[in-house]
This record gives sequence, structure tokens and C-alpha cells, in this order.
Amino acid sequence: MNQQRQAEKALHDQTNILPIGQLLVVFAGLSVSLLVAFVDQNGISVTLPTIAKDLNAQNAISWAGTSSLIANTMFTVLYGRLSDIFGRKVVYLSALAMLCIADLLCGLSQDAPMFYVFRGMAGLAGGGVTSLTMIIVSDVVTLEERGKYQGILGSALGLGNVIGPFIAAAFIVRSTWRGFFWLLSPLAALSAVVGYLLIPNSARKDGFWNNVRKIDFFGLLASSTGIIFLLIPISGGGSYFPWDSAMVISMLTIGTCSLIAFIFIEWKVATLPMLPVVFFRNPVITTFLVQSFLLGAVYQSYLYYLPLYYQNARGWSPIVSAALTTPMVSCQSIFSILSGQYISRCKRYGEVIWAGFGIWTLGAGLILIFSQHTHPAVIAVIVAVVGIGLGFTFQPTLVALQSHCTKSQRAVAISNRNFFRCMGGACGLAVSAALLQATLRSNLPENYKYLAHSSYSVPARSTIPDAQWMQIQSAYAKASRSVFTLQVPLIGVCFLGCIFLRDRGLERPKETEDEETHRRGVTMTQTALEGGEENGADGDAAIAGKSPSSDFNMHEERSQGVEGAALPSSDPSSTAKKTESEKKIVLGGEDRLGVAIPTGE
Repeated sequence: MNQQRQAEKALHDQTNILPIGQLLVVFAGLSVSLLVAFVDQNGISVTLPTIAKDLNAQNAISWAGTSSLIANTMFTVLYGRLSDIFGRKVVYLSALAMLCIADLLCGLSQDAPMFYVFRGMAGLAGGGVTSLTMIIVSDVVTLEERGKYQGILGSALGLGNVIGPFIAAAFIVRSTWRGFFWLLSPLAALSAVVGYLLIPNSARKDGFWNNVRKIDFFGLLASSTGIIFLLIPISGGGSYFPWDSAMVISMLTIGTCSLIAFIFIEWKVATLPMLPVVFFRNPVITTFLVQSFLLGAVYQSYLYYLPLYYQNARGWSPIVSAALTTPMVSCQSIFSILSGQYISRCKRYGEVIWAGFGIWTLGAGLILIFSQHTHPAVIAVIVAVVGIGLGFTFQPTLVALQSHCTKSQRAVAISNRNFFRCMGGACGLAVSAALLQATLRSNLPENYKYLAHSSYSVPARSTIPDAQWMQIQSAYAKASRSVFTLQVPLIGVCFLGCIFLRDRGLERPKETEDEETHRRGVTMTQTALEGGEENGADGDAAIAGKSPSSDFNMHEERSQGVEGAALPSSDPSSTAKKTESEKKIVLGGEDRLGVAIPTGE
């Protein structure tokens, strides 16, 4: 554990506070890239029935989503540490380039297996874009301002969720499903160009192979094996193979053992772990990670099963379904921005997170009144309540998590938060699917039991007698209600988990070594300056000869960072130019004798 701590503290600090003009352009590019990633992730749900028909894959098209989900989850946990080793900019641009190529190839796919492979590639890239966007924002703005900018990123995320289905539906109606992917590919390339030109390159030049040796390959192998062997049976169990089959039991056993091995490797073997076990010694960080898991499960279930309710239980078109999802994601975007502004101004986040999970729990309970006859206006109001809760929790919990982590843990904390959210989404969808299928099997008419195996198998309305159509809609309404009922206790646990929340404001915990260096630097410099006042030029030379900058990192102070003064020069001519104000150096935001130490932002 001490070796891991030392390795983390030896990492190059990539904090680079940008001037406001450059920051706005960089932030616009980051927002567009996040928007593209979520349009790609959520817009495809509308296109899958058409793609299934075109590629003759009606019974297996859900593997397009499964492959993307597995790849996304498998590598999300790695991106934070990769960005620590190779630099944020390199990893971010690599993920965008991969997304650009993957979307282009998805549009060129000629058969189902090819499409599944390229969707997996897009999922891998999308996870990197999402994590690196949030990590880069944490590098270029201070913790005090981070709530505001992360809130805007949350609005881009919500906007991607709402416009993705509309864009995909428009391409299906007016052109071809391939055009949807061909639109996203150049947008990803454009974001990469903006990032290449404007994002500062703050990586340390350690040599490529030296950096490669720092990667936790054993942990990556164990985690990848565990995720693949768990998510495949979880996603396909009950639909493609029985839960009690030997294959499912074997894969679940191998997956569980692999994840246990992964935890052991991260704890005892890895020098730079992807998932630092030290996180779980902090009850607040542990609470945030558990909330991220449950939040992902509930959020993904709503994104998938609300449209299913609209289309199968109510018989509405995909366009109407997307329109009724709009109030939720619109409120998520609006209140994400508002919550970010509140956090930045008031320097507090506790009440925002409490309110968010409380409102979300209320909305989850109200969704249980949905039936075959609920008025669309009532539905819109209720899902808007859920959206408000989302806006108050999605990004504020990320800002709160960062305030409880040291600077060296910042990137890996963000990637692990996204990893837990992805894992939660995968498990939530799997459990919800099993519950939906069980309810459908017990309520569908006998000659339509096959509908329980795939949500894409609903036959045309014109081919079904009215009486049986009403039975099918009733079965889907009951199945949807069973899924929505599951979400209430899950989000309720998130609300109760706020009991463990400790609002420490927007002040990052200092690293132990930094605190010792801080005290040592102050003592050394005060002594040197006092000696300089007594001995004149000789004192100045002593200060320059024993500069604390040789012991710890000093970097250029930005406009939003800590203001400071330069260390005394060893040049005797500088003694005459030295003023009293030059001896007074701001340290940690207060006027003292000392040297400029970064505040952790």
C-alpha cells in the first residue's frame, strides 16, 4: 500500500488552469464530444428494429447493445489510470479517433457479426470520451468552479439522450439507418481537431515503453475476464440460454472468481492500481460509488423501459415515445446547470444531493401510477420530476466525490465512478429484463408467449384481433409496472445513503506528503529570508542555494490559481531591487513568508 501511495504521488500533476477565452473554446469542444458519445449510445435503440430487418438479425440484434455495453464497461475502469500515465490529451484524442472510425464502419456493416464488432469498438471509445471529458474539465478549472462546468456537461449528456432518438428516427424515415452513423463520425473528428489544437499537452515525457510498463496488465486481464464472463450471461440469460444451464453457471462462476482476483491484484500486486482499494476505507467515497452503481441501474432502466412502455403498452409511435421522454432529459439538463451554479456559488453540495435523491425517489414512486389509460400530460409531469432528481444528482455527486479525493486520485476516481455506473446499468438492465420476461410469460395470450423473448418481436397491429391486442397491451403494462416497481427501492437506497454524506465544501483533502513538505518549506524559507535580512546579499545567495523548489513541485500560477512571487535570485544585483512586498509570498491563499505551493486545484 505504501508503494502504491508513493507511485501515485510520483505521477505528473496535469492541472492546467486555462484563461477564460481558451477555456470556453475547449469546453465547447468537450461538450460536443460528450454529446456525440451519448447520441451514439442512446440513439441506436430506435434504429435496432430497422437494422435487424436489414441485416436479417431479428433474433440476435440485442447483441449490438450488449457488445457496446461490455466494451464500455470493460475499459472505463482503465481510462483514468491511462490518462495519468500517458497524459489526458493523448488518451482523449485516441478515444475520439476510435469513435470516429467505429461509427464510420458501423454505417458500412454488411452483416450482423460485423455490426456487433464495430458497436463494441464504439462502446469502448464512448467510455473513454465520457471519462476523459470529465477528467480534463477537472484539470482545467478549479474545484470551486468545477460544479458549474460539470453541470453544463451534465446538460450535454441529457441533451444527447433526448436528441439521439430523434436524429435516428429522422434518418430512418427520410434516409437510411447508415446515415445516422455517418453523421456522428465527422462530428467526432471535428471534436478531435478542436481538442488537438486547444487542449494543453501536460503529459511528462517518460518514454513510451517506460509508460507501458506502468500499466496494470494483470488487473486489466482479471477485470476484463470478470466483466465479459459476468455480463454475457447476465445480458443473455433467460432470452438466449436458460439461467440454470451449465454454460450460464460456469460463466458466472468464472466471472465472479476473476473479479475477486482483480480486487486482490489491485490491493496487493499493482503498483498503479486501476481501482485503488484505499477508496473503500473512506465511507463517504464508498457511499458515492455504491450510489453510482444504483444510479446507473435505475437510469438505464428508465431510458430503456419507458420507451418500451410508451410503444408496447400504449401503442404510440417512436416519435411520440421520444417526445414523452423529452421532459425527463430536458429537466435533467436544466437542473444540472442550476445545481452546478449553486455548488460553485455556495461552495456546498450536500443539500443538492439530498434533494436530488429525494425528488428522484418521489418521481420513481409516482411512475407506479402509469397504466394503459394514464393521460400523456400526467406522464410528462411525472417523468419531469424524475428529471429534476437526475439533474440534482448526476454531476453533483461527481463534484462531491472529487472533493473527497486527493489530487493524485482525481482521474482514477472519475473513471471508477463511471465504471460503477456502467456496471450498475448493465446489471439493472439484466434484472429488469428478467423481471419483464417473467411477467410477460404469465400474462400474454397463449399464442403470443414468444413475445417475452424479445422486445423487438412485437407484430404489426393490423395482424392481431382487437381482443388479443388489448391483452398484449395489458401484459406489457403489467410488465412495465413490475420493472418500475423495482426501481423505487434502488433509488430509495441512494436517498438513505445520503446519511453517510459529509459535506466538506469544495476544499480537497491534502496529501500527507504535501503537508509535510508545506511545513518544511515554510520553515526553511522563513529562516533563509531572516538570514537574508541580516546578511544582505549573502542571505539572498543562501536562499537561492537552498531553494525549496528542489524539494517539491512548483508550477506557473494561473489567473484562477494561487498568486505568488518569484523566489529570490542568487544574483547580487537583485538585492537592491527587492522590495518588502516581494518577500511576502502568498501561501495557500494567505500572506505569509514562504513559497508558492499549489492549493491542489
